[in-house]
Amino acid sequence: MKVRPLKPVQFYRPCDPSALPFKTTDEVMSLDGALGQDRAMEAIRFGSATLAEGFNLFLYGPPGTGKFDIVHRFLSEKAAGEATPDDWVYVNNFDDTHKPTAMPLPPGRGLELKQAIHQTIDDIRAAVITVFESDDYRNRHQVLEESYRQDQQHAFDSLSEAAAAKNVALIMTPRGFALAPTRDGQVVGPDVFAKLEDAERERWQADIKELEKELEAIIATIPRRTKELRNKLQEMNREITAYVVDSHMSDLLTGFGGLPQVAVFVDAMRADLIDNIRTVLGMDGDAKADGSQLLSSMSSNGGAALGFGRYEVNVVVTNSPESGAPVIYEDHPTLGNLIGRIEHVEHMGALLTDFRMIKPGAFHLALGGYLLLDARQVLIQPFAWEALKRTIRGRCIKTESPGKYLTVIGTVSLEPAPIPHEVKIVLLGDPMMYYLLSAYDPEFSELFKVGADFGDRMERTPETEKRFSECIAMLVKKHNMRAFEKTAVARIIEYSAREAGDSERLSLELAKIKDLMHEADWIAGAENSNRVKRGHVEQALDAARYRKDRIRERSQEAIQRGDILIDTTSEKVGQINALSVLQIGGYSFGRPTRITARTWMGKGRVIDIEREVELGGSLHSKGVMILTSYLSSHFVPGTPLALAASLVFEQSYGGVDGDSASSTELYALLSALSDIPIKQSLAVTGSVNQHGLVQAIGGVNEKIEGFFDICQERGLNGEQGVLIPVSNVKHLMLRQDVVGAARKGRFRIYPVETISQGIELLTGVPAGIRRPNGTFKDGTVFAAVESRLLGFADAFRSFSKGSGSGGEMETRQ
Repeated sequence: MKVRPLKPVQFYRPCDPSALPFKTTDEVMSLDGALGQDRAMEAIRFGSATLAEGFNLFLYGPPGTGKFDIVHRFLSEKAAGEATPDDWVYVNNFDDTHKPTAMPLPPGRGLELKQAIHQTIDDIRAAVITVFESDDYRNRHQVLEESYRQDQQHAFDSLSEAAAAKNVALIMTPRGFALAPTRDGQVVGPDVFAKLEDAERERWQADIKELEKELEAIIATIPRRTKELRNKLQEMNREITAYVVDSHMSDLLTGFGGLPQVAVFVDAMRADLIDNIRTVLGMDGDAKADGSQLLSSMSSNGGAALGFGRYEVNVVVTNSPESGAPVIYEDHPTLGNLIGRIEHVEHMGALLTDFRMIKPGAFHLALGGYLLLDARQVLIQPFAWEALKRTIRGRCIKTESPGKYLTVIGTVSLEPAPIPHEVKIVLLGDPMMYYLLSAYDPEFSELFKVGADFGDRMERTPETEKRFSECIAMLVKKHNMRAFEKTAVARIIEYSAREAGDSERLSLELAKIKDLMHEADWIAGAENSNRVKRGHVEQALDAARYRKDRIRERSQEAIQRGDILIDTTSEKVGQINALSVLQIGGYSFGRPTRITARTWMGKGRVIDIEREVELGGSLHSKGVMILTSYLSSHFVPGTPLALAASLVFEQSYGGVDGDSASSTELYALLSALSDIPIKQSLAVTGSVNQHGLVQAIGGVNEKIEGFFDICQERGLNGEQGVLIPVSNVKHLMLRQDVVGAARKGRFRIYPVETISQGIELLTGVPAGIRRPNGTFKDGTVFAAVESRLLGFADAFRSFSKGSGSGGEMETRQ
């Protein structure tokens, strides 16, 4: 069948504004749900509802499809109706200060307990200081000390009297107590003592020895007596402190009745206060402070400055009673930001910490709710991915310092009690990351059992166009933009179809839609318009294209100036215009490329020069190999293919990949073999299979526009056009200047289904059909091709006989 060019109406599928039931987006109800993401939403609903272990969510899809906005909006609405989780606080473990205790409290009670404890401790501190500085306390203290001193003095006085009766004096020296002989009340000197008679000297020595034993016995009782005094003082302090503490603790317990965990902590705090009150107050000058007390002494808080910081409450999670479940997004998921961190302060060259320096992470804030994380950000943070998996597996949050893993710093370490959690984890990433984790992390599939697959496009129907309008209205209201007229909305829908690369589909990459709307809104404001019109959207599209268009303009300029050789008129043998797409920084544009082919006698090999110099990718090489298969199956049946050929992308200095030029290369080969020229006013795109069927390719709009721009610059004459696969017709969403040229008959697009149709269009010569006798009709392209191939076969046989071997000789023709 003769191929007819497409009608201009097939170049572009517009959105009819009259089909949109509104004048501006102010009249449109905002989108309810997620646009075109039914599959993903079903997964999100299931994954967020089930409580089974491991059913966490991984949302994957192309960037810009609104994954975060969709799941955050859904979870926020769901969480608002769920129970508010408990508060969590850390308090001192008085039995082991390195292992702080975690304590749950009803929502909102954490801060209440912190304030109540702080006030109670302040009151106790003030009351105890008042008591310890009172005259009554000092009198009782002095009575005990005086009693101790009197008992001690009485013992020494008795010993001194007994010594005096024996003419021995008890004297105090810098080295302690000593006994010395006396005569007439005077101490006998060593010289006089040595001149005494032996009997008198021995008597004195015996008396002194006996008295020394008594002195030693008295001195030996001093530590015991001192301990007894200390115990009595401590018991007095405990008695006084207990009275003061109990009078204040009763009110505290009354305010938190029904919370046994608070009662346990208050009892432990009471016992510690009673046992250590003077140390906490800093009244024991010889008391040794541990790291926690050192930190307390450095605190700026009034109570903690005297050591009362050990009784504070560290609130790590607090929730308003009516707030519902939390939905937390952590945009910087380091180890500390995920599971919390333990801060330190420097003191005298050491890093010290205590329970008050435990800081919450995203897991703590999301307790009883939902935690959203960017998968890539988690993976690039040291230790974060393993910590995330460990926390999910263990179902508890264990706050640890990175120093524990690195072991490069010496610190006073803490081991906070783990906090159990019921947090639903939602990871967001691209499809490749999801597939790689599934393949290479054996734990991933057990911990993230629900995958939510976000599509990048949806079917385009009148109904979906209305839904898309609702989405546009939602974006307008969310970002406080001016109202969009229906014509502007229709243009945005058309742009979405172009972005999808399909007139029957709409792109769901809402980030691009939103950016376009913001720019159109800005243009409308610059023109003092209170509404965004179609013209504003067109200006925004033109402006965005202009900002990114420099490379395309340079490429077009090189062709127009003859630096890159592209013909758009005349006819050439073995030469054809192929169409390619370049993508730079997210911007795609088409550019024509010349392909040439040479043929000669050989052994059935088609040389892909791009592959030979390692500029061709595997897909391109596959396409070239298909050409050999096509030639072998369609021509000279029963005869070996004695062909050698070369194919090259002329003036191509970068890599070439993809098979979208395989039909173009085949046309060039057929032209070279048949010696029939190809019209240079036509360009071609499309892949081909072994049966000669032309297959769909990508980027068809950019490719057509790239060749159109060259032809327009040189002058459209009505002969120029492009051959595309018939299966690509539904993908056409071309620029309006291309559509306008087609309406005037100055540019054509031909939908091609087979190589036979394409070669007829390119050469103007019938392709040919094999007749019952096995030959092609003379005067056809295929007859000329087969004739050339038979000639190569005959020549190859002659050379083979003449050389005596089937050597490698090849003769160009």
